[in-house]
Amino acid sequence: MGGPLGAIIGRYPSAVAGGDDELGGGGAPGAGIIRHNRRCRDIAFLVIFAAFWVAMIVNSSFGFNQGNPLRLTYELDYKGNICGDKHGDPNLHELDVRYWMNPNQVYQSGLKNSKVNLADAKAICLMECPNPAVDGLNFICDYPEGDIRLSVDDWINRDYDYFEFLTPDMRNSSLQLQGPCYPVIFPTVNVYWSCQFIARASNASLKHWQQMGGVSIDENILIDKTVHKAIDSRSAVLKRYIADIGKSWPVFIVCGGILPVFLSVIWLFMIRYFVAAMTWITVVLFNALVISVTMFCYIKAGWIGNDPLTVVIGESDPYVHIGGREISHLHTVTVFMTAVMIIAFLSSIAIVRRMLIATPVLKVAAKVIGEVQALIVFPLVPFFILAIFYMFWFAATLHLFSSGQIVRNDCNIDCCSYDLKLGKVNCDNCCGYSIHYTPHISIAILFHLFGCYWATQFFLACSSTVIAGSVASYYWARGEISHDIPFLTVVSSLKRLMRYSLGSVALGSLVVSLVEWVRFILECLRRKLKFVGSARESCFGKAASSSSECCLGCIDWTLKSVNRNAYIMIAITGKGFHKASVLATELIMNNILRIGKVNVIGDVILFLGKLCVSLFCALFAFLMLDTHKYKSAHNKISSPLIPVLVTWALGYVVAKLFFAVVEMSIDTIILSFCQDAEEHQGNAQYAPPLLMETLDEQSDLQRLTQGP
Repeated sequence: MGGPLGAIIGRYPSAVAGGDDELGGGGAPGAGIIRHNRRCRDIAFLVIFAAFWVAMIVNSSFGFNQGNPLRLTYELDYKGNICGDKHGDPNLHELDVRYWMNPNQVYQSGLKNSKVNLADAKAICLMECPNPAVDGLNFICDYPEGDIRLSVDDWINRDYDYFEFLTPDMRNSSLQLQGPCYPVIFPTVNVYWSCQFIARASNASLKHWQQMGGVSIDENILIDKTVHKAIDSRSAVLKRYIADIGKSWPVFIVCGGILPVFLSVIWLFMIRYFVAAMTWITVVLFNALVISVTMFCYIKAGWIGNDPLTVVIGESDPYVHIGGREISHLHTVTVFMTAVMIIAFLSSIAIVRRMLIATPVLKVAAKVIGEVQALIVFPLVPFFILAIFYMFWFAATLHLFSSGQIVRNDCNIDCCSYDLKLGKVNCDNCCGYSIHYTPHISIAILFHLFGCYWATQFFLACSSTVIAGSVASYYWARGEISHDIPFLTVVSSLKRLMRYSLGSVALGSLVVSLVEWVRFILECLRRKLKFVGSARESCFGKAASSSSECCLGCIDWTLKSVNRNAYIMIAITGKGFHKASVLATELIMNNILRIGKVNVIGDVILFLGKLCVSLFCALFAFLMLDTHKYKSAHNKISSPLIPVLVTWALGYVVAKLFFAVVEMSIDTIILSFCQDAEEHQGNAQYAPPLLMETLDEQSDLQRLTQGP
């Protein structure tokens, strides 16, 4: 170990510390409580972390300059305008729905080996999806310009129909499905701001069209499938999921910010005053919340009740059923939550007898909270820092995911349409527009996601280190100098972190983040290999993939455990990350039989507590998203899945900040106890009596031999 820890801390004189002024202190007992001279550690990684923040700002600036979150929700018309954009040509404010005017182009784009792409089919933006007339024929005409002397407002008021104002040449062109007016033959429904064709042509409208001498219109069901395939593509679903995040920001503030703080503080106070019952309360509440969230998934999946998720915006024909990937994803999550519910219930039964072991340790942590009351308030500091960071990060995310360039497609098709500006049929301008994403945008998004994870881990680590320093002061100062530990002990610990140990914390959080991202990359590669026939048939490939994933998972879990204890030793000794990790690991391995069971059970209870807070947040998010605001008009979300998952993650991070008060208190006291016992031939001198009774090997062995 390299010398007694008590000497390093300054709790009592020793052979190592005797006469050494740099340990702080003049030799008076307690004068050097974690105040020995320190120096900055792991400075290189602090520089790397600072450079990372500069890169994050530059990366986000690119998104803010190039992105437009409207692209995530609304589509493009044939001129390259974003539907609903008031800066378009013409002004498309409130014209949010994309509608393909020429049904034959839609049909042809769905044919195999066709050169026509749906992105090149002529589409305009409307306020709502049109439907055929009951006993006549409606037309949808192009944006008014050129010889059509109508304003956009007049065009809208006329239901987009100015067929009666057309010249004979324009009428003949329209009857050839070349515009500027096109017949409404098929009913359509608004599916995520695009008009989904229903392959059920209106006989009355089709008869009027034929009587006028219009060209033949294909009535094949392929027209329905072609549009649905475009709306339900993976890229379109991903964009809608990201757009849901932007629409759900009030849910994140209430359920992902305010609510978890309130619940976490309540949990800490209950630990302080009702610690004996908290183990049972946590387990019962966890199971109840898992069941509640699962039932909500069943309701939105349509397996219970009559309020399932729908892809249609506004009213629709109840006899027309339209599916989507969002519904399939929700079904998958519902099955997953069912499995989690069953496993949670069975696990609770399995560990119910062992839960009592954690109660004494929680009582010790409760005593620490009672005497160092600033620990309850301190997590608000990293909470507000993270809140500001997340607001910036989510805004940048929306812009980065929408930062592609709108470019004209390079198509090679023969088509003609009437150009109102030129006053004639134009066959040279048939290609539509699409959003082009370059590879560097994908890299920017991946860096942005990695940055969020690293920053979150860094702030959590900083919070844990400050708490560990405060609790260590409490442990080693018991008895003789308890009056020397003021309310500002947390502030003192924070100052030591800011002055000496930020580099070490940056290194520890970076190691965990890198391992997580290696796991993420390997998982992505594994999923891609599923589509390769040879990989699917190779047993060796499957075994290698599974074993690598398992090994990385074990490494990740071990690193997180080592990191947490390393932060404790950093707070106490001021050592660098690597040296602190070695010190912590040696202490744990030398006392694994003594502390293993109690520490593991305590961690399980705390983990269930964090899950209770985050599941409560997810449940409230479900309730908020189930209101009319998020089920209609422009605020309609495509699925509650992503907002609820983000709310759950935010709730878990906030709970982790506050639960670290108890978690780090337990771990710091246990590590201090281990070192205390080593330095006093197995009998800790400064541990609370309740902790000594819990961790004493003789007492533990006696309880085991006596049986239940």
